[in-house]
Amino acid sequence: MDYQSALDYILTFADYERMPRSAVVFDLRRIRMLLERLGNPQEIPRTVHITGTKGKGSTSAMVAAILTQAGCRTGLYTSPHLLSFTERIQLDGKNISEADFARITGGLEPHIAAVNQSGGLGNLTTFEILTVLAFVYYRERRADFQVLEVGLGGRLDATNIVTKPDVCIITSISFDHMDVLGDTLAKIATEKAGIIKPGATVISAPQTPEAMDVIVKVAREHNCQLVKIGKDVTWRLNNFTTCGQSFTLKGLKRSYDLNVPLLGEHQLENAASAVTAAEILTERGVNISPEDIAAGLKNLHWPGRLQVLRSKPWLVIDGAHNAYSLKRLGEALRKYFKFKRLILIFGASSDKDISGMVSEIAGFAGEVIVTASRNPRSIKPAFLAEEIRKKGISLSISDNVAAATDLALKQAAPDDLICVTGSIFVISEVLERFR
Repeated sequence: MDYQSALDYILTFADYERMPRSAVVFDLRRIRMLLERLGNPQEIPRTVHITGTKGKGSTSAMVAAILTQAGCRTGLYTSPHLLSFTERIQLDGKNISEADFARITGGLEPHIAAVNQSGGLGNLTTFEILTVLAFVYYRERRADFQVLEVGLGGRLDATNIVTKPDVCIITSISFDHMDVLGDTLAKIATEKAGIIKPGATVISAPQTPEAMDVIVKVAREHNCQLVKIGKDVTWRLNNFTTCGQSFTLKGLKRSYDLNVPLLGEHQLENAASAVTAAEILTERGVNISPEDIAAGLKNLHWPGRLQVLRSKPWLVIDGAHNAYSLKRLGEALRKYFKFKRLILIFGASSDKDISGMVSEIAGFAGEVIVTASRNPRSIKPAFLAEEIRKKGISLSISDNVAAATDLALKQAAPDDLICVTGSIFVISEVLERFR
């Protein structure tokens, strides 16, 4: 089995990134059965488990970068990817090789068939298989830590098969995937807080009172220490360029002067969570120095998040995938860039709150080009156009991302800014072109 054959095989199963979420049956018994056949590799490395609506990928990458800098052999499991499925399974900052991806998948195939044929639980999903692939890879490579980003929600996510995380991080919670997670912030927070386990320390980003009440309650029920970012740990922005920002962080143990090559106030919030995780792991016997924390953040590579691809005109990509993320994007563009005119390229998935997203766009963008990625869940540009016209925004329509980008570059003057956003699948197609 080569890499493409392995990938084709995995994608024959239900993939909720490409199909309606309501069509997926969430049941941890399937992945538990598969992992038991494999000797439960997920329980060997120590775990940092991260969920949330916005920032969980960036926070995961920061935690993994710090641990790797400290000399820990560290796995990072994230989703979705930008250019290659191998991005999802990293070890010490490097993607799993295509050869290892294919070899491990070949070894899993008979076990997958046995679980699927056992009856009563339905077939394993694409995400469940990828998650098991990551666990097997980290066991093979003798990882000290695995940093796991939740795919969707928390309570029933495949990554929630781990039972003894050292640290559980909950990043900012907002409305997203309401068809699966619930239509109130309390319901969504309940699903996210499902990753909290006895013995773990819980770190929470600033939340609405409704969401924080749930997190406090669940942490108390499991007798877990809860650290509140913004209250127990604070930060102050010192300076920024279009390449990154410097800030001072007052942690649980000491203060740090830090740099991170990511833009946006929310990234300082994410960094505060990552540094707090490092401090807690230090208390638990991991040798992480303040220098490791500083170097890990400074050398971080995490594309697709307010990433500048070119200047004159600015071309910026950001995977703002819900209304709250777009609100923060608008704030960041005004704060971190100087431009005369903003052209927004926007495409989204069909399960999103399009009305809410468009309402936020109306607050900062006067010109929008609507488009669609190649992902089957992409919403038709004509529907997006209908919503945007209601706000009186200047509008153009392009059937694909490449055409939308060409149109924006043709229209933009050197002192303008083009921002591509709305879906990680849209920005991945732009990144693929400009890489």
